[in-house]
Amino acid sequence: MESIEDTLGRLREAFRTGRTRPAEFRAAQLRGLARFLQDNKQRLQEALAQDLHKSAFDFEVSENSVSQSEINLALKKLRAWMKDEKVSRTLAMQLDSVFIRKEPFGLVLIVAPWNYPLNLILVPLVGAIAAGNCVVLKPSEISRNTQTVLAEMLPRYLDQSCFAVVLGGPEEMGQLLEHKFDYIFFTGSPRVGKIVMAAAAKHLTPVTLELGGKNPCYVDDDCDPQTVANRVAFFRYFNAGQTCVAPDYILCSPEMQERLVPALQDAITRFYGEDPRSSPDLGRIINEKHFQRLQGLLGCGRVAIGGQSEESDRYISPTVLVDVQETDPVMQEEIFGPILPIMNVRSLDEALDFINRREKPLSLYAFSNSSQVVKQVLARTSSGAFCGNDGYMHVTLHSLPFGGVGASGMGSYHGKFSFDTFSHHRACLLHPTGLEKIYSIRYPPYKPRNERLLLMAMNTRSCTLL
Repeated sequence: MESIEDTLGRLREAFRTGRTRPAEFRAAQLRGLARFLQDNKQRLQEALAQDLHKSAFDFEVSENSVSQSEINLALKKLRAWMKDEKVSRTLAMQLDSVFIRKEPFGLVLIVAPWNYPLNLILVPLVGAIAAGNCVVLKPSEISRNTQTVLAEMLPRYLDQSCFAVVLGGPEEMGQLLEHKFDYIFFTGSPRVGKIVMAAAAKHLTPVTLELGGKNPCYVDDDCDPQTVANRVAFFRYFNAGQTCVAPDYILCSPEMQERLVPALQDAITRFYGEDPRSSPDLGRIINEKHFQRLQGLLGCGRVAIGGQSEESDRYISPTVLVDVQETDPVMQEEIFGPILPIMNVRSLDEALDFINRREKPLSLYAFSNSSQVVKQVLARTSSGAFCGNDGYMHVTLHSLPFGGVGASGMGSYHGKFSFDTFSHHRACLLHPTGLEKIYSIRYPPYKPRNERLLLMAMNTRSCTLL
């Protein structure tokens, strides 16, 4: 079995030869990635069903089609993204060629989590391939069935001199981080994100950290409670709540809570039936450790809906908690499960104060029939993303960057943002060799006249003369 050192050395040598730089090579790898999805669709779907009890719908919507869509976009736009970007010039540089060249960083490490183990490894991989990098992929060992398919099958569809899949748990991850990479892309918890960032700092390696946090959901009094309940229940309980952009808690008035709880019960029953455990559309908790953690949170506040669990099946029913206090454990950490606490606030100002006292979330949601209320929440808060009167769907758009801010992460990706993340934007100026007499006004000894001429020529507004 090849050592980590040998794997990294092999990939670095391939990058040094320039193998990954031509557009034709990048496109060929992207097409290989598409074939991997097509040829192994059934096996991937079965693996995700075993790991997370994902339904065929969940697999298609949140894993397969998202990945395929990113590949299709990259293939369509690849040459346009790679093209040198012309920039404005001053009068002094009208004879120069000035542009930004998008260059690959080199050897990239992509570390993926277990909750969307296909999407969250392939989507960044698309950007890294399109940008011309060599890539080491580290899938999560927790979603072990999906990891097995990725490790066994994916290398067969990519150039193995430029791409590798490395397996293992925390110990192997630690060994991997001891080595120098040219870029690290990590998706996971803030706790592990700090470890990754500390390791990267030893080599001055740039990073993108896609983390998480407690995503607030403010519900105004003027909302239709059933509409809110339908939308919140959909994206709270999708994938059994194991989604980094899911709403982590609701802020609303006691009056709205009285109307919202029955509406949430109605939505949950319509979505998952009278016995959610028998629903094919409700996922399961990834493993015993996370099940025990979530079961401990069920004791916070008072259970208004759900609260049932079955350890043998890693099942926790869609749950709503009320009478929750800010100091309760359920409000101290990202829940990452099918539990939705409701906290009461008396006004919009109180809700915004509560949100702004906490770390900046990955996503923030506001529901109101008043566009002014939604705009106030947007204007007076900070988060990786914001949705008014909906949620979750913003992550499906190529045209929006996906990423956090502060404790919820740094950097972004999706669509062209992925290409840009994995590209060094190199500033380039090509100057003519002649006309030395004109350019000599820059040289000492300095004279007032030359200074005036040079400053005038360096003014960017002067470029409009030509």
